[in-house]
Amino acid sequence: MDKISHRFLQINGLNLHVAEIGSDSSPAVIFLHGFPEIWYTWRHQMIALATAGFRSIALDYRGYGLSDPPAEPEKASYDDFVNDIASILDSLSISKVFVIAKDFGVWVAYSFILLHQEKIAGIVTLGMAFTPPAAYKPRFALPEGFYVRRWQEPGRAEADFGRFDVKTVVRNIYILFSRSEIPIANENQEIMDLVEPMTPLPSWFTEQDLATYAALYEKSGFQTALQIPYRASKINLGSVEQVPIVKAPTMVIIGEEDYATKIPGVDEYVRSGEVKKYVPNLETVYVPNGSHFVHEQFPNHVSQLILGFLNRNK
Repeated sequence: MDKISHRFLQINGLNLHVAEIGSDSSPAVIFLHGFPEIWYTWRHQMIALATAGFRSIALDYRGYGLSDPPAEPEKASYDDFVNDIASILDSLSISKVFVIAKDFGVWVAYSFILLHQEKIAGIVTLGMAFTPPAAYKPRFALPEGFYVRRWQEPGRAEADFGRFDVKTVVRNIYILFSRSEIPIANENQEIMDLVEPMTPLPSWFTEQDLATYAALYEKSGFQTALQIPYRASKINLGSVEQVPIVKAPTMVIIGEEDYATKIPGVDEYVRSGEVKKYVPNLETVYVPNGSHFVHEQFPNHVSQLILGFLNRNK
């Protein structure tokens, strides 16, 4: 960890935090995090890839971690994140890059990729495959108590989170998202109430890890994190009429116990091969017992999967 360097880049009027390890002359890899994560979620993979001869770069999105918040977090958009990534790569003089993304970072990644296919050497996503509007079909509606629906409601999560300190909020979300069941609250419950106070952390997530995340969310707060991904307008991934095709080699790594695979239609979309209509050069790998945080749960295994892909496509 002490070999990872940190700097701030002046990007689109904000100071954005970037963590790096590896030689500037090595093939570049940029890591895009989800929620409740920041750059630190990729620590294991960053080091493994740099050791194997790649340049690892991970950022905190604007309003996350050590990066500056936007002037009006409630108006932040996915386009802001996409433009920031393009500007970071330009600032670092990187013309070709591998993109590795997780959770809602997958949406950010694919929006960036569709705009800059010529810059993409390959794509690895964790937990989520490319799902453009053309792929959506009528599905079962998730109940009102589904955490995404709750957090879309302005003020609801703020009131829920506000009953606890930041460390407890991050702890509860990590515990919830590590389970195989979709987090759904009853009518008279809030999402934070789904975790009993004495519930232990997952065995692979240490108190030091929790303290690191908590310190960074103490700095940033949750204002931007609730706007993106939960409340922002839809990201540009094409349309029903204009179906985008992702040409670059692609891998998706999915934990078999990831709660997100239980969302109606999600698992079938990948396993049936429908996804290959949009991403024809796709390799799918399932990790037994893997959770939503498969890259932290099984860091060596996931790092080796990623390295195999990178070496085949560099």
